[in-house]
Amino acid sequence: MRKEVWFGLSIMAAVVLAAFILLPAPSMMTNGHLGLLMLALVVVAIMLGFPTAFTLMGMGMVFAWIAYKSSNPDLAVQQTLDLMVQRTYSVMSNDVLISIPLFVFMGYLIERANLIEKLFKSMHLATARVPGSLAVATIITCAIFATATGIVGAVVTLMGLLALPAMLRAGYSVQLSAGAITAGGCLGILIPPSVMLIVYGATAGVSVVKLYAGAFFPGIMLATLYILYVIVLAKFKPHLAPPMSAEDRIVPLPPFAEIVSNSISNKVLPGLIGAIKGKRNAAVPMQDLLKHLGIAILPALAVAVIMGAIFLKVTAPIPLVDAEGVVAMGGGFTETIEEETESVGGLQALPTESAAPGTAAMAPAEAVTPSAPEATAPVAPVVEQERLAAPASFWIGLASCVVALALFYAYFSFARLEIFKMLLGSFFPLAVMILAVLGTIVFGLATPTEAAAMGSMGGLVLAAAYRKLNMTVLRESVFLTAKTSAMVCWLFVGSSIFSAAFALLGGQELINTWVLSLDMTPVQFMILAQVVIFLLGWPLEWTEIIVIFMPIFIPLLPHFGIDPLFFGLLVALNLQTAFLSPPVAMAAFYLKGVSPPHVTLNQIFAGMMPFMAIQVLAIVLLYQFPAIGLWLPELLYK
Repeated sequence: MRKEVWFGLSIMAAVVLAAFILLPAPSMMTNGHLGLLMLALVVVAIMLGFPTAFTLMGMGMVFAWIAYKSSNPDLAVQQTLDLMVQRTYSVMSNDVLISIPLFVFMGYLIERANLIEKLFKSMHLATARVPGSLAVATIITCAIFATATGIVGAVVTLMGLLALPAMLRAGYSVQLSAGAITAGGCLGILIPPSVMLIVYGATAGVSVVKLYAGAFFPGIMLATLYILYVIVLAKFKPHLAPPMSAEDRIVPLPPFAEIVSNSISNKVLPGLIGAIKGKRNAAVPMQDLLKHLGIAILPALAVAVIMGAIFLKVTAPIPLVDAEGVVAMGGGFTETIEEETESVGGLQALPTESAAPGTAAMAPAEAVTPSAPEATAPVAPVVEQERLAAPASFWIGLASCVVALALFYAYFSFARLEIFKMLLGSFFPLAVMILAVLGTIVFGLATPTEAAAMGSMGGLVLAAAYRKLNMTVLRESVFLTAKTSAMVCWLFVGSSIFSAAFALLGGQELINTWVLSLDMTPVQFMILAQVVIFLLGWPLEWTEIIVIFMPIFIPLLPHFGIDPLFFGLLVALNLQTAFLSPPVAMAAFYLKGVSPPHVTLNQIFAGMMPFMAIQVLAIVLLYQFPAIGLWLPELLYK
């Protein structure tokens, strides 16, 4: 029998033995102990291969009936069915879940737009001089594409077909190649927009908007740690990741670039400007020169627009608050009433031709003056406020951008221009779409559901722009979206019924009492919770961990004074291990399905282990420096 099967059977046996050893004898077993037994049976049933959602529903209904039967046997069946209906309705009425099918639909459309091949090739050429360039390009491509799609299986499979053969041909280690693909492909469940964060937010009652803002920098940190590990390993052990040869780094130039670089300059700006100004552009069409000059100055234009927007923001005048009305309602309130009374009297004494005898006569000026609106409410002249002086940090940032642009254009050759054009066609459309979706969510311009709808429209536009949008692609995307969304919704229904049954039996109360009796500090509880989640990642997937075990941990957080948002960020980092830890390391099985025959599952598992260690390091860094995850939400949502 294979080692993986033995490993899985041993874990199931350990769960069963622990349940029978730790639980009391049947004669002493309470409803709370039945809840713990239900929890153990659910884990074993999922490991045996039963569908998670229906296992949760089935177990929940059976044990809910047991709980109701112990109090009122006559109504047990009716109450159990009522519980199922109420829990299903409450889950399906959650508006946040609408964003899940929209984000999934966006991911499937982008996957079928065939951007990943162009993205990988351009990233490979852009990082050609970096040690371990193929693995670095693989991680960056996986991170970008996984962020856009959020579908781990699709990213790992496509990169296994595209990057793994290229790395093996270049002499890369099988373990390093497999680890880079699987670890990079899993980043999509952490970096927003992420379905996992939506599921956690709906389960824990945390704002998805704040989760997206908080998970942004931890996701970038984890991807950066992966890249640094690959670079250091390739630098000190080049036999595991051989450097790219000079022949492979050659980028073919179009005819106009060959002419300009040979006759004028191989740098883009001097070459194009010299060709436009001088008489040496006879063999080069002016249209090509102007078009490529416009492409070349795009970075400078982008920096100018961004820094200009920042300047307008930091120098905007502070709005004045008109406090005159507030002052008038203070000590001068009585005087104001008296003045208004006199004005009213004056209005009653306005002279008219039909004035009644005995009415006090007034001068025309005295009569008209109080009645004029300008007299009672004079309009203050509009004073234009001067803009504030820009802080020193802005000028430092502007100077840094100018220096960076100068260095960029000093080394901006025609070969790099071709790589930049490839990035414009592959990387920047995805980056703009992702930033647009995230920006509208994070800055409060749109709800997650509205931003997901925008992302779906962006996926349609991208697929159409790359001429991949047809009825077949649309039908497959809709079908897979419906299938995935149904799975997630059934998981929520099953989790809700399971949680209700667990609470009815008193299992949650039993766990709370046990944890509180340990008299742990918040640090100790946090370490215990993360260790439990890390161990659960070996036999279970992230969906089961969130929908089954998060409702157990969340009620304990207020006692220890732990922010559910911060706890969710730690859990999101921790759940990266669920895709990389055997025996249910789904990323490994996705990669094995498209790997050459000589690549074994054990080699893939061995390649994932260093990246699992990096994930643990990222959890420690986030815990030691909470500002990595909490700075942006606190800045935006004070």
